[in-house]
Amino acid sequence: MKIVIAGAGEVGSHLARMLSHENQDIIIIDTNQERIEQLDQSCNLLTVVGLPTSITTIRTAIGNGCDLFIAVTPEETSNVTACMIAKSLGAKKTVARIDNYEYMQRDNARLFNSRGVDAMIYPEYLAAKEILKSLERNWVRNWFELHDGKLIVVGVKIRENAEIVGKSLRELSATNHFYHVSAIKRNQETIIPGGNDSVRAHDIIYFTTTREHIEGLRQICGKTRTDIRKVLIMGGSRIAVRLIALAGDKYKFRIIEMDRERCEKLAERCPDARVSCGDARNVDILSEEGISEMDAFVALTDSSETNILTSLTAKEYGVKKTVAEVENIQFISQAENLNIGTIINKKLLASAKIFQMLIDADVESSKFMALADADVAEIEAKPKAKVTRAAVKDLSLPRDMTIAGLIRNGQGMLVSGSTTIQPGDHVLVFCLANTIHKIERLFN
Repeated sequence: MKIVIAGAGEVGSHLARMLSHENQDIIIIDTNQERIEQLDQSCNLLTVVGLPTSITTIRTAIGNGCDLFIAVTPEETSNVTACMIAKSLGAKKTVARIDNYEYMQRDNARLFNSRGVDAMIYPEYLAAKEILKSLERNWVRNWFELHDGKLIVVGVKIRENAEIVGKSLRELSATNHFYHVSAIKRNQETIIPGGNDSVRAHDIIYFTTTREHIEGLRQICGKTRTDIRKVLIMGGSRIAVRLIALAGDKYKFRIIEMDRERCEKLAERCPDARVSCGDARNVDILSEEGISEMDAFVALTDSSETNILTSLTAKEYGVKKTVAEVENIQFISQAENLNIGTIINKKLLASAKIFQMLIDADVESSKFMALADADVAEIEAKPKAKVTRAAVKDLSLPRDMTIAGLIRNGQGMLVSGSTTIQPGDHVLVFCLANTIHKIERLFN
């Protein structure tokens, strides 16, 4: 596929790095020559220096056309304009990053579609949906569904009370057949585990399972269901506004915001939420706002460090569930090791959504991102592919990958050593970052 990315900021750069490892034809546009030269040195791609809204620049980048044109500059109007131009010059599908939820409403989306913008990505909306999901399933760190929930990937922080602590994966597989330990996040390292690896306290374990076994998984992880009703939000950002709108009357929200003018706007836009003007970094203010009575704390300021530290403070006050927005990608691994429930990053969420669009455009290799430093892929096994020639235990698969589950005839099932993959199966694979292009060869 030929993919053109307009904007070499954090979202565009992250996408370019990920896609460049997958034998895609990647071209990136940006006005900052130094930035795209750095990308050019680290990735297998072509670069074009110029304005993303310039007809000449876009024509140079897409040539006779492209399969996917993605505009992810910081400017919403530039992204929309770039997509309109690209569509008129032969792009098959266009995607624009936007900052206005109004554009996503059905009638308005049709208007943009008619002008050449096929799809729109609103990162704040994606983040709000992710936070809502984390409040609803508050005992997990991550939750991903494939094929309408036929297979589910769950990330869980393991504590000392979990019955699986200290046991090897070989022991666990001998007695528990309703899940597959697909990856282990330990300290700042992601491990693709084998039978001799064991579960340790404070690991984040990524399980693959099916919906009917979620309750059993919760029990072996030593987790309890928490009824969340009262939620304190620090930072009246667009994410906060969208979260409150999506949640409806399910939760009772309080917002603490430093900027008085923004507080006044929040009071208008979120009439059912209690809005207070103050600095939530001040422990006295948190105490005054009843932090010890809250079921959940959501930190959404512009500062990743502030969000991390105040989430830890909330935990000290006994808050059951904390969510922190961490936009510095390099901080994510460190933050995951701390006592914080869920980490939200708009850039990774936006990139994952665009990957899903890539799935729709390229059914040969369906991919989505689940981890910051590992790849999770759903790959269709082709006739006569190597993975179909024997049972999984006899395939001599690479050490840095594991086959967790598969979809066969519309049904999800876990994979064991005795499973034989059949042509047409959609197989869920976990592997270390940047190795997926080697693993794909096993399925072709």
